[in-house]
Amino acid sequence: MEKAAGATTKVVRKAMPWFGMDIGGTLTKLVYFEPKDITPGELDQEAKILRNIRRYLTKHSAYGRTGHRDIHLQMDDVEIRGRRGSLHFIRFPTAEMDKFLALAKKKGMAQLVTTVCATGGGAFKFEDNFKEEVNMKLAKFDELDALIKGILFTETHNPCECYYWEDASDISVSSKKKFDFSQPYPFILVNVGSGVSVLAVRGPDNYKRISGTSLGGGTFLGLCCLLTGCTTFEEAIQLATKGDHTKVDKLVKDIYGGDYERFGLPGDLVAASFGQMNLVDRQASVSREDLANATLVTITNNIGSIARMCASNEKIDRVVFVGNFLRVNPISMKLLAFAMDYWSKGTLKALFLEHEGYFGAIGCLLQFNGELNAHVDNEGDLLT
Repeated sequence: MEKAAGATTKVVRKAMPWFGMDIGGTLTKLVYFEPKDITPGELDQEAKILRNIRRYLTKHSAYGRTGHRDIHLQMDDVEIRGRRGSLHFIRFPTAEMDKFLALAKKKGMAQLVTTVCATGGGAFKFEDNFKEEVNMKLAKFDELDALIKGILFTETHNPCECYYWEDASDISVSSKKKFDFSQPYPFILVNVGSGVSVLAVRGPDNYKRISGTSLGGGTFLGLCCLLTGCTTFEEAIQLATKGDHTKVDKLVKDIYGGDYERFGLPGDLVAASFGQMNLVDRQASVSREDLANATLVTITNNIGSIARMCASNEKIDRVVFVGNFLRVNPISMKLLAFAMDYWSKGTLKALFLEHEGYFGAIGCLLQFNGELNAHVDNEGDLLT
């Protein structure tokens, strides 16, 4: 029987979640999977709008003023749900979510994508916005489950994912060295986003949240904006790299005149963060850079202290730090590496991962198990 003119044929394709999102309190991380094993039949059926979306996402490194694709993190020749392709990594401030939704509407994403995998607090906060503004449904996943799954997948597919800092005691000469993380368990996982969560991970499905702190990347950015007038995380980090926290903090030697030998406290150790700022003459002498550096050191030292105590309590000697607080932030990574080694007398090792804050987005994309229902018209265009 011939098909009536203008009729459509329903096609159910194996689920392929093109997008995974981790919507954090400060930054939204978007992972886009671009399949490279497209068959001639699929190419014939693919709509022009889908080709335009793909071209837009993969050919640009910046989207507006605040969206960026981290080209250096792109992963090629990876397999997800039986399809082989590339993973692209895009980030933008969560405060700009309205602009992202406007872009999705303008580019026609909602005409082809009905469900987006999402995790993080924003998956709940913005659920109605996605539905009302672009008619997209958010398939929500637990952020800690997604985080673990994303780390394990990425480390398996990227042999250079895990590294440590050698000679971290001297920031000017320390260098990155590859670390074999193929046998990861057990390890402490410190996820530094707007706030901080600390997990003890003993297996892929065996982990627990053991601690955390509200003083994280969001605290650093918020305080830097107040103290220095900066407006972005990148600007805050740039200021911090040029500053000297010892002009702001009170050190052990400022109190004891040198080392506190009885308890092994060196003179250049911070005794009181911002402890000099109660003095008017010191307030007048510090720069924006000094304040940014002191803020960074304060937040980092707090995170390092909590991580070290958690590792000691759990009797685990490897501590993995992830999260967007570490992006473009070698100062904190080296401070954490030095602190772990120094205060544990060499028994703890600080490890870092190249994809930092994207693991939640990867993990929720991997877990999606829905189906993409579509119609293909007589001319081969894919319609939702």
